[in-house]
Amino acid sequence: MMGEKLKKKYALTDKGLKNTRIGAAWTVVVNLIMMAGMGILYFLMQGYMNTLTDGTALPNAWIFAGLVAAFVLLSFFTHLEQYKTTYGLVYREIRETRISLAERLRKLPLGYFGKRDLADLTETVMGDVNRLEHVWSHCLGYLYGAYISTAIIAVMLLIYDWRMALACLWGVPVAFGLLFGSRRIQKRASQKLKADALAVSDNIQESLENVREIRATNREKEYLERLYQKIDRFEHTNRKGELVIGLFVNAASVIMRLGVATTILTGASLVLSGKIDFMLMFMFLMVITRVYAPFDQALALIAEMFVSQVSASRLNEICDTPTAEGAEEFTPDGHDITFENVSFAYDDHDVLNGVSFTAKEGEVTALVGPSGSGKSTCARLAARLWDVNEGTIRVGGVDISTVDPETLLTDYSMVFQDVVLFDDTVMENIRLGRHGATDGQVLAAAAAANCDEFVEKLPQGYLTPIGENGAKLSGGERQRISIARALLKDAPIVLLDEATASLDVENETKVQDALSRLLAGKTVLVIAHRMRTVEAADKIVVLTNGRVTEEGSPAALLAKEDGVFRRMAQLQTAGAGWSI
Repeated sequence: MMGEKLKKKYALTDKGLKNTRIGAAWTVVVNLIMMAGMGILYFLMQGYMNTLTDGTALPNAWIFAGLVAAFVLLSFFTHLEQYKTTYGLVYREIRETRISLAERLRKLPLGYFGKRDLADLTETVMGDVNRLEHVWSHCLGYLYGAYISTAIIAVMLLIYDWRMALACLWGVPVAFGLLFGSRRIQKRASQKLKADALAVSDNIQESLENVREIRATNREKEYLERLYQKIDRFEHTNRKGELVIGLFVNAASVIMRLGVATTILTGASLVLSGKIDFMLMFMFLMVITRVYAPFDQALALIAEMFVSQVSASRLNEICDTPTAEGAEEFTPDGHDITFENVSFAYDDHDVLNGVSFTAKEGEVTALVGPSGSGKSTCARLAARLWDVNEGTIRVGGVDISTVDPETLLTDYSMVFQDVVLFDDTVMENIRLGRHGATDGQVLAAAAAANCDEFVEKLPQGYLTPIGENGAKLSGGERQRISIARALLKDAPIVLLDEATASLDVENETKVQDALSRLLAGKTVLVIAHRMRTVEAADKIVVLTNGRVTEEGSPAALLAKEDGVFRRMAQLQTAGAGWSI
């Protein structure tokens, strides 16, 4: 039970908990051996005092030398093992933690990322894990080891002389009681600091991503002032938090050190009254230097342990989020996509309500409708980028919610309106569509997507780096690379979401011709607003306010009086004649 609580509090794995226990055990051994060193010194001083008082001979020098040599060797090897278990094991553990966190993020449903912004997730993966790494290696083993070793020493001292033991040790529980009693205050301060730090990161990221829009609207001064305010707030919160933590830590340290004074006063009183001798008092004065030593580092870092619990809760939030699971085998009977009474909502906002239609294999099915009607949501649900709230989506008769998303997506090629490219060459960005594709296959897909025209103008052709997210290319050029990537994959299901939205009329015609030739026999789901994009579709599904309102061939829907599709086509035709 205690172990599970510790795992939750500091985001430890089973292996991490085991390593913490090993580190604490070696810390106990080290502390007890260091206390034994005080015993050797006491043994020497006792012999020297006996020589002065009653003329007894000094202990054999060889015995003393042997004890010192044994102490040095034991101290070296136990400190070495303590280092290995509190640092070496933890550093291996943190590597596995990062890998498992990345695996967890890879398996989370896409809807999760809509609730967490990039700066927040980056801070969790980098900042929170780094903070926990320091706590695991520098705090946990040392602190819990100090607890156990001090408890052992306290029992021995109480047996030896309870009066001196109480005078020596009373400050330890009081000091830690003060610290643990203030952890709620410290936790609130850490949460506020984390929130202000994320606000700064969000503002910086937003400013960098939208720098062109900011300059175009002459809003640089406003954005900079807002950033300065958030930085000032973060600095103020940071100073306030450090002051609060510093006050409690230093107060605890002072209280604990008062034990030295009470030991001296109690010892002097007992010596003067003849209840103990001077050597017993001397022994407790030596012991007190070692009793407090294990807590010197712990007191400085225990506040960090409280702060780390905020990081641990953020990490646990990711680990506790259910992943999209399913079978690793997918053998559908064909590739018809069937929506059966599907409903879906983003948080509390309903997007789809009872949607039912079938996109048949070998046909092009177009989803049309006003903005916000749920077209793009249908495409993402069809690929299980999200899971439906109600209803079922089947591919070839197989419920896709029972299939592992990565296995399912091997049968999908997707070109969405928001193109994502990597800071690599044109060639490698297209090759992402099929791992291990030859250069010839990449070039053939690129030619089919009409990429040759703009790539020939690049300095190094297909070997030209295109910058972060294709920053060196136009929107239409980025979209053609995305289309080439989908063509290279040659999957039996193709999802096109405004795939030609950024192309001019000439290039749109060329790409549509290439798509019509190369996508023959596949299940194609197209989302588009322009009528010329869907006029050659085999079937059109019209969505309005998250419901299917019309369904049929383009000709049948155009012939339907007062139909939604017909009205959209008429409005677009009328708008085509508009001019400035």
